[in-house]
Amino acid sequence: MQEHEQATKTESAYRLLRRDILATRLKPGAPMKLSALRDRYDLGWTPLREALSRLEAEGLVTAISNRGFAVAPVSLDALEDLTRARMVVEIPLLLESIANGDSAWESEVVTAHYRLSRCKLVVETATEAEIDEWDERHAAFHTALLSAARSNWLMRFQATVSDQLRRHHRFLSLAPALRAAEGRTEGYEAAVAALHDAMSIEHHTELMEAALDRDAARAQALMAQHIGLTVNVFAQSEDGDRAEPQPSALHAAK
Repeated sequence: MQEHEQATKTESAYRLLRRDILATRLKPGAPMKLSALRDRYDLGWTPLREALSRLEAEGLVTAISNRGFAVAPVSLDALEDLTRARMVVEIPLLLESIANGDSAWESEVVTAHYRLSRCKLVVETATEAEIDEWDERHAAFHTALLSAARSNWLMRFQATVSDQLRRHHRFLSLAPALRAAEGRTEGYEAAVAALHDAMSIEHHTELMEAALDRDAARAQALMAQHIGLTVNVFAQSEDGDRAEPQPSALHAAK
């Protein structure tokens, strides 16, 4: 019974920390001090240590020699590597989904696209809640596109890559608000323009139409273009190679 209770506490600690790492509530590169985490999440020492070890194995946490743990940083190099991995995994899944998809799949894709189109996100002034909503609907759209694929292993790899990319995308989504809060203007307009382009519903509409038309070649080209847009956003940012954003009112309000 005691063993089961400990496992449950560890699982709870793991899920809480993982959720906040992916949503960048625990910022990339930030130290993860056990005492601070214990107070913040009301968790015991053992569940925290075991959860951090699991997250390190997933690449979401890094162990620092003699200094404990830190949230894994984000960087342009890491984003480019993840983007290559996404190309390798997601494009074959998309082609497989197009080949196997039935009318139920088509309806799921159309519904997910409609829900995404109704999410009117203003990049420059977006709140955390608005970014949460867009992020959820965007992920649901891509999940729908791939949902008719049958390769279980590729789907597992895709889920792993997707989680890692989510942190980078989240960082990029928050970047304009962070810039404004800190009074920094260099490179701001280029970064915002690139972010507007990456999050545009038009890209998603073209991708949906190609998939529903069973135009595999066009869908593949559009997906490759879509995946590459995020790298352009990061590259436009003067802070693209920073490990973490500076504190701002947006983060202080959490």
